[in-house]
Amino acid sequence: MDDLTSFVFNEEYRVVKKLGDKLAEIDALLDWEAFRPIVRGLYINGTEKGGRPNIDEVVMVKLLVLQQWNGLSDPEIQRQVVDRISFRKFLGFPETIPDFTTVWLFRERLSKTGKDRELWAELQRQMDNKGLKVKKGVIQDATFITADPGHAKADTPRGDDAETRRSKEGTWVKKASKSYFGFKLHVKTDMDHGLIREIETTTASVHDSQIDLSKPGEVNYRDRGYHGAPSRGYSATMKRGARDHPIGIRDVLRNKRISRKRSPGERPFAVIRTVFKSAHVRVTTVARTHVKMVATCLAFNLCQLLTLRKKCLT
Repeated sequence: MDDLTSFVFNEEYRVVKKLGDKLAEIDALLDWEAFRPIVRGLYINGTEKGGRPNIDEVVMVKLLVLQQWNGLSDPEIQRQVVDRISFRKFLGFPETIPDFTTVWLFRERLSKTGKDRELWAELQRQMDNKGLKVKKGVIQDATFITADPGHAKADTPRGDDAETRRSKEGTWVKKASKSYFGFKLHVKTDMDHGLIREIETTTASVHDSQIDLSKPGEVNYRDRGYHGAPSRGYSATMKRGARDHPIGIRDVLRNKRISRKRSPGERPFAVIRTVFKSAHVRVTTVARTHVKMVATCLAFNLCQLLTLRKKCLT
């Protein structure tokens, strides 16, 4: 970028900065350069024929966060970056703004190489280095991430030959007389700081109790849906009665105590659904959905880190 263009952009951004730029505050919360070696090589083109321009790795990671944070489609994130000076500042005023195809291909390569899980591990490492390790315990819960089932009947086979936006791997499940189609996001939240520490993505029909995100030594607070399911940590799971065998008063009181402790675990889901508007996906597989959920939960943790910093906890 030449000096004149850089000057114009910074002058335009100065007005935005005076009004307050939350993205600028969040940009300083992480060492974004630490993500670069993880995804290095995904868009390096060393052929003589050339091809797509090389895109900065950090720019691509930040793009995914911006996209999920604002609930934008691939074409829309491209338009918004071009249009909004605060977005471009967050990305470091890149000379080349990736088009929506590049964004899609980047997510695809992350899902196929498993780099999305490495990005999540790096985020956790940085949070631990800030002194935000799990101390009191964790809350595990899950929420549905809906998808488009398409117009075919529910029992029509899916697979690699599925076309259009109809999900290849999404499944149906019924809960409280309401049917859901798509996937499920399993989350482990830190009770101390409200940060998401572990995530897993499955199809919607996988029962919550089949996924255990706890670690040995952690107190794991869970609702009645996990009743009877083992836990690697200390199981603080609400008890559930059976037909003709209701739980006793001690278990009722215990359930109330656990319910109070695990109530903050609902906040990430509320933010994902109502603020980020990221509880519905148009991708068709579990792996692709997981990449989106990594970016979504990373965005949530950035918001929570900003809140903690304002409370002088970081």
